[in-house]
Amino acid sequence: MKVKICGITNLNDALVACEAGADALGFVFYEESPRYISPQKAKEIIKALPPFVKTVGLFVNIDALAVDEICSSCHIDIAQIHFEANEEFFAQLQTPYIRVIRATRKEDIEKYKNEYVIVDAFVESYGGEGKRVALDWFDGVDCSKIILAGGLTSENLRELENHAFYGVDVSSGVEISKGKKDATKVREFIANAKSL
Repeated sequence: MKVKICGITNLNDALVACEAGADALGFVFYEESPRYISPQKAKEIIKALPPFVKTVGLFVNIDALAVDEICSSCHIDIAQIHFEANEEFFAQLQTPYIRVIRATRKEDIEKYKNEYVIVDAFVESYGGEGKRVALDWFDGVDCSKIILAGGLTSENLRELENHAFYGVDVSSGVEISKGKKDATKVREFIANAKSL
């Protein structure tokens, strides 16, 4: 199972996640988030990362040109589109992207089922609140292109083993405080996810 550690705000947390086996690191370019990082700071961290770890930029309510500019400048691999953007937005976007489905009901998770998506619980603040999507929504659903986010911890990952998700995405579940990771929690989370 692939693992993304999101809400990276400093180099130490990034390196701990990489050493523990994270497949991707997420950087939040949404200024109202407590995990916001400036493009310049993200660029400095990304420059110091080992090879073969994907970098993901999280964007909320911003136009496609601005997403492309930040991703190009910071060497971000994938844009995580964490808002309900229209098809014109995606047509303009030059950066590879992944949509986030902010699910409020079971039917939401089957949108865009032919592409990889992140499924997160709907919260007004666009994530990072540790709110969980009901797991029974995924019963009988092909989860091979779904990355599950929201309310995950190393303790509850075992509940996912029957759904065969492509990956998991965690932020608050491995933190000491908002924007600061707990190294032990990061290592445990990644180890438990990889054992599923």
